[in-house]
Amino acid sequence: MTETNANNGVVYLTRERLVELEQELRQLKVHGRGEIAGKIAEARGHGDLSENAEYDAAKEAQQHLELKIAKLEQTLSRARIIESKDLPNDKIYILSNVTLKDVKTKKVLQYKLVSPEEANFDDNKISVTSPIGKGLIGKKKGDTVKIAVPAGELTYQILEISR
Repeated sequence: MTETNANNGVVYLTRERLVELEQELRQLKVHGRGEIAGKIAEARGHGDLSENAEYDAAKEAQQHLELKIAKLEQTLSRARIIESKDLPNDKIYILSNVTLKDVKTKKVLQYKLVSPEEANFDDNKISVTSPIGKGLIGKKKGDTVKIAVPAGELTYQILEISR
């Protein structure tokens, strides 16, 4: 999970996410670059580079790959590991698991608050920078919160907070 601190550029990651990003970077550097180099070499073999669409496409793919590698390297260079056990359990913070009840529909929802880089709605991981994440940060069990979202306003009662 990551959370960028605007003051010093630190990116907070869980240990698991740090390992995932390191593996992705290795994969891109070794296999991604090798694959692109092969495509460029093959396209060069097709003759005149000035009218070679395959060559142009391969060079563009190479640029995209190098940008992705640079972004990952930048993120990893600023990474600091954060452990949920190091955070208090009295309020909602990053890495908190929260159980909410929608006051209007009575539906019970469960989310984990994570960094923008780890957010995945299908896994019920929401970013601390999302409207719901921002609305929940710092709240306590039993609080009722109103959160403005693009579709209107949501009202939740906080049933449980855990790590």
